[in-house]
Order: sequence, then C-alpha cells, then structure tokens
Amino acid sequence: MRSKAITRLLFTVGVITWLALVFTDISILFSTTSGIKPEVPVWLPGIILNLFILSLFYYYKLKIERDEVLNFVDLLWRVFATGLISTVISLGLRVIDHLLGSPDIGSRSAFNIVFNDLIYLINLGLMIGFLMMGYSAWKRLILYQKSKWLLRLWAFFEVGLLISLLYNTFRFPQVQWLHVTLLSIFVVVGLVLSGNMKWVAFLNFRQKWTSLLLLLLTIFYLFYSFFTNQSLSDNIVKVSENFTDYHRHIFVLSLMVFVTVYSIFSFLVILFNLPTTSVFEQKLEEVVNFQRISQSIQTEQSEESVYNILLETSVSSVFADAAWLEINSNAHEHKVFTYKITDKESRDIINHLNAHNIKGVFDQGSEKTKNLSKHLATLKGSRFRSILAFPIYVKGDNIGTLALLKELPEGFNKEMTKIVSTFSNQAGISIENFRLMEEALQNERYKEELKIAKMVQKSLLPTLLEQDHDFDVAAFSESADEVGGDYYDTLRINDHLVSIIIADVSGKGTTAAFHMSQMKGIFHSLAQRDIEPDDFMVQANQALVYCLERGSFISATYFIINTQTKKIRYARAGHCPVLYYHADRELTEYFKDKGVALGMVRNKSYSNFIQANEFTYKPGDIMILYTDGVTEAKDAKGEEFGYERLAAMVCDLRDLTPAQAQDHMIHKLYEFSGTENIDDDYTTMIVKFKS
Repeated sequence: MRSKAITRLLFTVGVITWLALVFTDISILFSTTSGIKPEVPVWLPGIILNLFILSLFYYYKLKIERDEVLNFVDLLWRVFATGLISTVISLGLRVIDHLLGSPDIGSRSAFNIVFNDLIYLINLGLMIGFLMMGYSAWKRLILYQKSKWLLRLWAFFEVGLLISLLYNTFRFPQVQWLHVTLLSIFVVVGLVLSGNMKWVAFLNFRQKWTSLLLLLLTIFYLFYSFFTNQSLSDNIVKVSENFTDYHRHIFVLSLMVFVTVYSIFSFLVILFNLPTTSVFEQKLEEVVNFQRISQSIQTEQSEESVYNILLETSVSSVFADAAWLEINSNAHEHKVFTYKITDKESRDIINHLNAHNIKGVFDQGSEKTKNLSKHLATLKGSRFRSILAFPIYVKGDNIGTLALLKELPEGFNKEMTKIVSTFSNQAGISIENFRLMEEALQNERYKEELKIAKMVQKSLLPTLLEQDHDFDVAAFSESADEVGGDYYDTLRINDHLVSIIIADVSGKGTTAAFHMSQMKGIFHSLAQRDIEPDDFMVQANQALVYCLERGSFISATYFIINTQTKKIRYARAGHCPVLYYHADRELTEYFKDKGVALGMVRNKSYSNFIQANEFTYKPGDIMILYTDGVTEAKDAKGEEFGYERLAAMVCDLRDLTPAQAQDHMIHKLYEFSGTENIDDDYTTMIVKFKS
C-alpha cells in the first residue's frame, strides 16, 4: 500500500510540474515576443522541467523496476503501449491543428504563440515519458544476469545522468566543448551497456517474433516522436529562442540516444538469432525430456509410465511420424505401446525385416540404420520409408525394442540416432532403478510384516509362568528369524494340578508363528478339561489335522504336575527327550519315550503312536525342557552342541535357581557357537522342585 501511495504521489507531482512548465514557458515566450519583460524568471522552466523529469524517473522506477511479475515480453509490451499512447495523442494534436487551420507558425499572434508552444510542450512531455518508460524497461533487461562490473557501469551511467540535471537547471553560458564532452561520455557508456543482450537467449520462437514486432513499432514511435519534436521546436525558434528547448538538455539527449540504440540493437540481435531458435528449443526440449526419463522413478507409479514417457520423448525429439515400443517382461508377458501406428503395421514391418534377414535394425550405430530406407520401400502398402530401432536393456537383458518411423526416406541423421540412443539407455537405467525401488519397498513391507508378526509371537508367549510352593519355573526363547515357531506355556488346572507344555513348529517365519498361535489355542482349551496327557495329544492332533498343511507338523511334550501326589504325568509327541536330574542319586538321564509329532498321522490311528508316562519328583530335582535348536547348535567347525554336553552341564545347575540356571545354560550355548546369529530357534524351560 505504501508503494502504491508513493507511485500515485509521484504521478501527481509529474502532472503538476508539467502544468507549471506549460504556464511558465508560455508566459516567458509570450512576454519576450511581445517586447515585455517576463514576470517569471527565465531560469524557472529549466528547474520545473528537471522536477518533471525526476518525478517520472522515480515513478517508473517504482512501477517497472520493482514489479517482479513482469517478464521480458511484458516489458516490451509496456514500452510499446507507452509509445502507442504517445503517438496517438500526438497525431490527435496534429489533426486538431489541421482542423483549426492555423496560419503560418511564423506569425506572432498571441494565439499562435500560445497554441504552438502548448503543442510542443505536450509532445515534449509525451516524449520524455516514453523515454523514461524505455529507460526503466531496458535497465531490467540489461541487468538480467548482472555482474559486479555491469552494476558499477550502470550506477555510473545513472548517477551521471541525474547529476547532469544540475548542469541544465540554470541557463549557464553554454560551453560548447563541455556540452559535447558530457554528451559523448553518456553516449559511449550507453553504447557499452547496450551490448548486454543475455535475455534474448531465453526467448522461444514465438516470443522472439512477438518481440521483433513490438521493437519495430517502438523504434517507429521513437523516430516519430523525435522528428515531431524537432519540427515543432524549429518552428518555435523562428518566433523566439526563449522557450524550453530539449536540444540543450544533456539528460534528454543522452536518454534519447540510449533508448533508441538499445531498441535497434535488440531488434537486430533477435532477428539474427531467429534462425537458431528452433535448434536451441529442440536442445532444451531434449534436456527436459531426458530429465523426465531420469526423474520418472520418483514421479511415476509403474513401469508402464516410464515406457510411455520414453515413447513420447523420443518421438518429439526426432520429429518421428510414428513409433512403437515392444516390451517382453517375461516369457509369458508381452506388451506393445504404439504412437500413430497400428499393431498390424508394426508387426508387418518386423516380419518383413526378419524375412529379408536385414541386419542393423538393432545396431546403435547410425551408419547402419541409414540404409534401411530401401528395405522399407519394398514393403507393399507401408507408408513409412525410414526406421530407427534400439534395444532396451535392463541389467544386461534385452527386455524390448523402441522403433521410430518416418514417412520420408533417409529421415534420421546421426544426431537423432545419438539422442534416441541416450534416451533408450537412460530408460533402461530408470526401469532398473524402478524395479530396485519396488523390490526395496517390498522388502520394507515384508520387514514391517515381520515386525508385526514378531510382536504377535511375543504376545503369544507368557510373560508370567505359573509358580507353586513345590517348584519354580523359568523359560527363555530366541528366534533365528524375525519370527520363530517355538512355544512354551503353563496353566493351573486346580489347586494342586499345573499343566506345562513345550512345542516346536516345523519351519520358520510367519507360517511357524501362525501355527504356534493355533497350538496355544488348543493348549488352553484342552488343558482346562483335566484330561490325560495322551488324550491331550490325540485331541490336539485331531484339531491340527484341519489346520496344518501337509508336510507341516508340531513336536510337543505335555506335562501335568500333581503337587498333592508328587507325581508328573506326561506324553511326548516327537519332541526332544526330557532331561531330568535326580538330586538324591545325583543322576542325569533322558526320558526317551514313544511318540510321533502332531500332524504327522492324519487319522484316528494316531493314538497308537502316543503313550502316557508317569514319574515321581523329589526335592532338588531339575527338569530341563528344550527344543532341537539347542542340541543342534553348531560351532565354527560345524560340530553340534549335542545331548552329551547338555547333560554334562546339569551338574553346574544344582545349586542355582531356575532363572540363574537358564542364564548359565544360554551363556554356555552362545559361547560354544561363538556367535549370537543362531541357525535355529533357542528355547529352554527349566523346572526346579523345592526342598
């Protein structure tokens, strides 16, 4: 708002100073021609003219220089429009003068003196406004992509012009050599500045034609304004020399030369650059197209989008009449993308070239593709006479072919061949990157799924195990993958019965975790019924038959601890044998009982492969349950941890709590393997009976 207010104020000051200039200049001219001493000082019009120039100078400085929205053509339009308005008003005054039919300008009648000086001052004001508009516009064009040297030179030019106003403010005795020297300096500096035309290179073909027309009309308006003011001033000189004559004004003359010279230079530079514009635009389009292909991995959603971009950019870059892109994603998937050609036409061309055993179609060397025109000429019914074809490679594999066609013979040159070759190579890289990106995203999704599955698996394992006045329990489980299939749990049936289970699902990963969740549901539903361990296994097997796919199974051992009778009933379904330590005899043994894993036998005969067992526990006894990942753990030489090492370790656990015994056991296991990167799931469950 502040800028707009200042702009309006400067415009108002410009109007007021021009009116004051008209009043004072006409008053002095009228008095001198009438032989009367002027009441207005003869130096006053010079001051008022300079104030008028300053107001216009800063008006256009705010209006043009600070308007960042204006582009090159907009600036030319502004200059053209200002010149057009000035010329139309000037022509209107000529028409009025002609209609009034005024006598010869040399007549000293008061009306003629006033009228002709008024017309002159109006034209002078219009010309100065036009020059100021051109000066401000040319300044923005010259300082486009400015340098320190250019800024300093322009500052010298602009400050010098403003200082020259002081020279013309008062009517000092004219020193011819000083006047000519100052004017010559400004003209030379203006010529040097006029050589800066960097903005022209950024105009497209249409903008250059528009600019040529606008500059041509601007030059016409400039010359019309100069000759009109020259004619009017010459006629007033015949009457008197006491008027505001711009011929003695260094600022106006310097501005007149600078604006005119830069207009002519701009016109000529654009005219001479016009023939190369199409080449420049083509190169620019090639860069943009190459960038589109390079960035397609970031912006596009599928490989098909990359293929379409390749087809579009190649056709536009070499001005092809038709094209097709043939992609073989795999042995069974075949896609064809076409541009102004049917599938039948493209297939006929391929069959024709293959039938005549024509070589060089897929060769990226331009010399071999040039001679294909004669081969297409022998294809009846085809409108195409030139073909340029390139293979598309991804990781060294040819996944497709890009073919471009023209209706003219010898339609493709070496430059076009290089362009399409570059596009094809970049498209192959983009497709490869796109596939790698898809693979990476898929892996990320898989990792996220595994994280979720791991969280689910952790939630399936109990955080707290059943404790009793007769025994303590501790358990540990570590998965080889993100998700494992080992399971352990406890459940209190009543005050003196507690059930315990340990299981190992075949396989690893999310499938094993899914089957583990099924085993948990079966355990909690059957254990509460207080059935015998062998019945538990039979019913569990019957339930899992409908859940497990063939080839999958679950090994398990199920226990019921009776704290009242001090007995343990259990059944083993293909799981690792129980390791038991008898405290009273200091004896360690494995319970190797009959049993087949759940899901291995898918009929009611499973009961024949399972048996119930029972033993009595005593204070200080230790029962160690584990999965095969423990005994099958290997060291650097490939030797397994084995059952003997596990049994020998029990002697170290006698005086430890279950939790301490578990930590000691896992530490020894990792120490043996020499790494924490395990090959199979580690799961242990230690039950120690209290004294």
